[in-house]
Amino acid sequence: MPSLPSIRGRGSQRGPSGQVPHVPVPLSHYVVDCAVYVDGKRLPGRWTHTDAVKEVRRRKDGFVWIGLHEPDAEQIEGIAETFGLHELAVEDAVHAHQRPKLERYDNTLFMVFKTVRYVTNPSPDTANEIVESGEIMVFLGKDFVITVRHGNHSGLSKLRHVLEADPERLEIGPSAVMHAIADQVVDNYLEVTDHVEDDIDRMEERVFAPRTEVSAEQIYMFKREVVELRRAVMPLANPLRRLAEGYTPLIPEQVRAFFRDVDDHLTEVAERVTAFDELLTTLVDATLAKITLQQNTDMRKITSWVAIISVPTMVVGVYGMNFDYMPELKWKFGYPLIMTLVLVACLTLYRILRRNRWL
Repeated sequence: MPSLPSIRGRGSQRGPSGQVPHVPVPLSHYVVDCAVYVDGKRLPGRWTHTDAVKEVRRRKDGFVWIGLHEPDAEQIEGIAETFGLHELAVEDAVHAHQRPKLERYDNTLFMVFKTVRYVTNPSPDTANEIVESGEIMVFLGKDFVITVRHGNHSGLSKLRHVLEADPERLEIGPSAVMHAIADQVVDNYLEVTDHVEDDIDRMEERVFAPRTEVSAEQIYMFKREVVELRRAVMPLANPLRRLAEGYTPLIPEQVRAFFRDVDDHLTEVAERVTAFDELLTTLVDATLAKITLQQNTDMRKITSWVAIISVPTMVVGVYGMNFDYMPELKWKFGYPLIMTLVLVACLTLYRILRRNRWL
């Protein structure tokens, strides 16, 4: 295998002048796979990006698929020069944190997908994160497709194997790869929304169940995660629709129909995400109302007990005053009588408040 060319990388040690020297870092550190496909079949052997594109253009047939994982600006420089990638698109691919979008630079398409993954938690009540996001950037040309991944959950190796097992599909060209990526991303959206829906259903049961406590902060956390999911789903609708409607000749007619199918699935996801957001807003209102009702109930109980305790407090306060002439002070049965009257008054108040459901 010919060694992949090394492009300047960053080191961590400083030289005598205090500057950080450039240490060569192999491009293979960032290249997940580089393959040449002709007539839908992968050519044997391993390829550098320069040898791969030379082989395709010598044959005037097939395409190159290069997969990169979180490259830096210097590492992607050689690939960008070889394939003529626009510097603005390259900058977006390196720095990530982009919204889903579709841009055209001369004869190259640049598309950004937001990937999501459901984070399994023992209980939604103790979860700090439900949806983990990543990104896939796709450069699409007439004879190449370059994928740049950010995040550890958005791997494309399985997808590559599935496509390689279907040569008729790969024979269409690079556009088939972009469609397969879009389809996988949207299918992951559907899977994540299924899990999120189950969690929200369980939380809804707890909110409306009697004598259960659900923290409003936990529901707000769910809303935050749904917002993150919505940021991945909603902006993707316009790019998919443009591809399905013939935005560029790089997407042939036979592939546009498949993009329309992906767009339909995305619409389903978008509707479900919107419903999640509305349902969580309802759950927040219900939880706050439940908390307010509980506080009112607690205040009524406190007020009731204060009213009952005020009776003996008043009597003790009156008889605690230093007066010589007070009723029943010198009477033998004065103390039992007063205690009996206090007890009867307290029990009467208790029964009245209990009947009115304050206690």
